[in-house]
Amino acid sequence: MLSRLLKEHQAKQNERKEQQERRRREAISAATCLTEALVDHLNVGLLPPGSQTPPTEVTVDEYCTPAPKTRVAQAYVNQRKLDHEVKTLQVQASQFSKQTAQWISMVEGFNQALKEIGDVENWARSIEMDMRTIATALEYVHKGPLQSASS
Repeated sequence: MLSRLLKEHQAKQNERKEQQERRRREAISAATCLTEALVDHLNVGLLPPGSQTPPTEVTVDEYCTPAPKTRVAQAYVNQRKLDHEVKTLQVQASQFSKQTAQWISMVEGFNQALKEIGDVENWARSIEMDMRTIATALEYVHKGPLQSASS
C-alpha cells in the first residue's frame, strides 16, 4: 500500500514537472514572439508581415515569422560596432598613457643626468679657480724673495 502511494506520488510529480516544463517552453516561445512583434512595431508600425492595412484583431502567431533586418536591427549592429571601437580606443589610450609615462621617466632621468654633469662642471671650475689662486699665491711667494734680493 505504501509503495503504491509512493509510485502514485512520483507519477503525479513527474506529470507536474512535464506540464511545468511544457508551460515554460510555451512562455519562452510567446515572449520571443512578443519581442519580435515589438521590434517590428518599432521598425515599421503595427502591421503583421505581408499586410498593408491595419488589422482589427492581431494574434501573436501572426508576428512569429522572421522579420527582415530593419532600422532597429541596424541600430543594434551600429551600437555593437561603436562599443567595439570604444573598447579598442580604450586599449590604445591605455597603451599610449603607459608609453607617455615611460617617456616622462626617461626625460626626467636624462634631465637628472644633465644636472649631475652641470654639478661636476661647476665643481671642476671651482677647483680650477682654487688651483689658480694657489698657483698665483705660490708665484707671488716665490717671486717675492727674488725681488727683495735684487733691490
